[in-house]
Amino acid sequence: MCKGLSAIPSSCLEKAKGMRVKLSHLAEKQDWVYKHRASEEKLPQDLESLLNSKPGVQVFRCFLRSEFSEENLEFWLACEEYKSASGSRLPARAHNIYKQFINPDAPREVNLDGETREALTGLMEDPTAQTFDEAQQRIFSLMAKDSFPRFLRSSFSQQPLKVL
Repeated sequence: MCKGLSAIPSSCLEKAKGMRVKLSHLAEKQDWVYKHRASEEKLPQDLESLLNSKPGVQVFRCFLRSEFSEENLEFWLACEEYKSASGSRLPARAHNIYKQFINPDAPREVNLDGETREALTGLMEDPTAQTFDEAQQRIFSLMAKDSFPRFLRSSFSQQPLKVL
């Protein structure tokens, strides 16, 4: 550690780290707004259409990141990718998704009810392409009822999208 920083109390250093994270999120938002300002495409007004739009997913991800809740979108996208995986790769991908999002100690744990979580735990022994369908639908519903309405009211949705 730098000698100058050793004199600063650790609580101040922790607050500074938190501020740095928040400022980086604001900088990302500013970059996104600048990049997309000249465009004319309007943002989809329903979640399903938004998730089928590459630029829509990008702006929604930025919004969720600003709220520290992008794990729901990441889980939904991982499930979409999982459905298109080949049969031999399904078990490894299923366990990776479970480890990242479902397991109670997961680094990006999504908010699922106990019944759905238990059902998924049982399905991990022999995963199929439909293993995560119910959980994915629950997370979609959660985003549609909670995150998406806030997103539509946010400054993120007020800017036109640039088609990438």
